Amino acid sequence: MAEEILYENVEPAIVVVTLNRPEKRNAITPTMALLLDQAVKRSENDPNVRVVILTSSNDKTFCAGADLAAVSAGDGPKMYTKDGGFAGFVHHPRKKPWIVAVHGSAVAGGLELSLACDMIVASTDSLFGLPEAKRGVLAGAGGVTRLPRSIPRALAIELVATGDSIDAKRAYELGLVNRVAAADQVMPEALKLARRIAENAPLAVVEAVALAREGAQISDEEGRTRTEAALDRLRQTEDFKEGPRAFVEKRAPVWKGR
Repeated sequence: MAEEILYENVEPAIVVVTLNRPEKRNAITPTMALLLDQAVKRSENDPNVRVVILTSSNDKTFCAGADLAAVSAGDGPKMYTKDGGFAGFVHHPRKKPWIVAVHGSAVAGGLELSLACDMIVASTDSLFGLPEAKRGVLAGAGGVTRLPRSIPRALAIELVATGDSIDAKRAYELGLVNRVAAADQVMPEALKLARRIAENAPLAVVEAVALAREGAQISDEEGRTRTEAALDRLRQTEDFKEGPRAFVEKRAPVWKGR
């Protein structure tokens, strides 16, 4: 049986994690949740990894959410891990940036996985939505609370109340999606974005991303306090000195991540 989650170091600083249950539209099983939890920890603990791309082996559906057969068999709770929550991922603490490369529909749990990432690159035929209200249930893996942070509040309420989906073009216009590409260019585009991030000082990226993730939820005063603390941490690093030195010497910086 093929691994349901693939973990591949495609470049020294970039990892691709693939949902690999295409025949079942990558519906999440307890095994997938455990493996995805492990993939997050593996990437976080590898000092060489700077960016992670999450993608799917099914070009029609990114992820169909929870596997309903497993849920009906009583295995629903096993799709949650202690650290990661649903799919071992949606609430997992992560310092490094994650890009999700979406082909096809990312609805229900598929959208919740996408919202748990930091950036979205989508194919032109992608769809995004939370249809749970049509089934009498709730998007309980962060979807209904995270969507209003990614698109205007009124539109987010419309989507969760109607259960309707939006296409990639509309998602891009609303700021939910970072980049839209033809289906065969989604991974190249995601890799291009990952490389741009990986070129930068890894510790500075981690600190900046952490602040940006919290920016919409904290006050200016709290933001100032956290920013000053982050700067204090960076000032103690070799990379903090390397950046200005490389600029003065007119050469590419050599980041050490320390």
